[in-house]
Amino acid sequence: MVHHERYIQLKKGEVTVLDEDEESQSIVLVCANSGYNRRTRPKLLSLLFLSLLSCTLIVAPQFFFLPSTFSLLFSLGAEDGGLVGDMDVNASLCSSVSNGTICCDRSSIRSDLCIMKGDVRTHSSSSSIILYSPKNTNSFINYVSEEDDKEEELQHEKIRPYTRKWEASVMDTIDELDLISKKQDSGLQHRCDVQHDVPAVFFSTGGYTGNVYHEFNDGLVPLYITSQHFNKKVVFVIVEYHNWWVTKYGDILSHLSDYPPIDFSGDKRTHCFKEAIVGLRIHDELAVDSSLMVGKKSIRDFRDILDRAYWPRINGLIQDEEREFLSSNSSVNPIQIIKEDPPKPKLVIVSRNGSRAITNEDSLVKMAEQIGFFVEVLRPEPTTELAKIYRSLNSSDVMIGVHGAAMTHFLFMKPGSVFIQVIPLGTDWAAETYYGEPARKLGLRYIGYRILPKESSLYEDYDKNDAVLRDPDSVNEKGWEFTKKIYLDRQKVRLNLGRFRKRLTRAYTYSVAKRNHHFDLQSQ
Repeated sequence: MVHHERYIQLKKGEVTVLDEDEESQSIVLVCANSGYNRRTRPKLLSLLFLSLLSCTLIVAPQFFFLPSTFSLLFSLGAEDGGLVGDMDVNASLCSSVSNGTICCDRSSIRSDLCIMKGDVRTHSSSSSIILYSPKNTNSFINYVSEEDDKEEELQHEKIRPYTRKWEASVMDTIDELDLISKKQDSGLQHRCDVQHDVPAVFFSTGGYTGNVYHEFNDGLVPLYITSQHFNKKVVFVIVEYHNWWVTKYGDILSHLSDYPPIDFSGDKRTHCFKEAIVGLRIHDELAVDSSLMVGKKSIRDFRDILDRAYWPRINGLIQDEEREFLSSNSSVNPIQIIKEDPPKPKLVIVSRNGSRAITNEDSLVKMAEQIGFFVEVLRPEPTTELAKIYRSLNSSDVMIGVHGAAMTHFLFMKPGSVFIQVIPLGTDWAAETYYGEPARKLGLRYIGYRILPKESSLYEDYDKNDAVLRDPDSVNEKGWEFTKKIYLDRQKVRLNLGRFRKRLTRAYTYSVAKRNHHFDLQSQ
């Protein structure tokens, strides 16, 4: 299931201002990147004082102009409660990094991202990435004395390369990396086992990996956002590497990089790069903000990646089926397989077992067939080949499913298709935020079907005046554990088919008109 902690923490109107330590951390960043050596001896205190004074003069106005408001503007949108930090910050912080330096952008409440340029080397046994800086540089380290020259470390940053920064419980499980800048002389004793002539992107596949929503939202979409401008000339270095994940998403990875991914912990060799990005950028839920992308790329461009990734396998499946059909029907001319008339609109019902299952699913199928749909019931399992799921949904006109992680598969639908999400009690905000709004951004015709209390199995468990039925928001406000226990784990749906039929008929009418228009254009 999708972890909804964010919609408890970041709901519109709630306080999410960064604390003073986090705020000062982002501001100190600018000074730190100037080359400040934290281990400078007392003889340099006067110069250090002047440097700090200069930085203070630069950032001081921010402390006199409502610092809490300043942080809020970088974390929440004033109109719709969305995150706008990435929009304002990504274009400026770390947009230009000089050779031999580490720049970390910690301004987003979603993720940290650091950029290292120069002689970058992995040291997996210590969970470190080391940057050997040139001996002569224009930064502050030029002023280190001969006595100080014995001290190797120039800059030290720590980062957990995962995109749920605000969620401390999961971030604590992510391996932390040390990013260390050292003098170039120290690097002469280390050899490169593998020399790369393209940049690297380091990220983690830990956390909530294993849940399809998080695999796309926290991993694949941010990976596309962070790496697409390299045009596949980039190496992915994976922290908390899982063979099954690389196998499952190998088709997608091969369309983002020309090189095999590296297991950071498992590969003990020293890999050398001229540039490294540690961490991933994330814009919003299952979304790509084109205003922040090189070439104005959007979520549709990400979907095009999926299309190119899965079609070779899909074509192979189709050919296998045709050969199997012809072998069992030897009298059939292959040309006769081609249908002359446009098929019925296709409806795919993404079925669930257990919690949030549609208990009258069989009746729903019959009603849809009576309306005129060709119906396919899709029951995806963790081991189901993604190309097969993609094939089903890419060829569908309408998808129906109850709110949950499997709704992530709306990304497999063609823009212009209809997505009907059944919204159980207590899941309104999450259904809209995680799937409804992202589906619209993809170009789908989205219909949210909010069930009535009588359509929920909870109606049999609680008094009709109980807050669980009457005021789900008040229950959600008690905390994530209440939402999960009551609305996600213990609720099933029995659709009022008379009420639901109106939405389904509308989707059918739209799909027929769209298909007829397409067929008319094809036949001209």
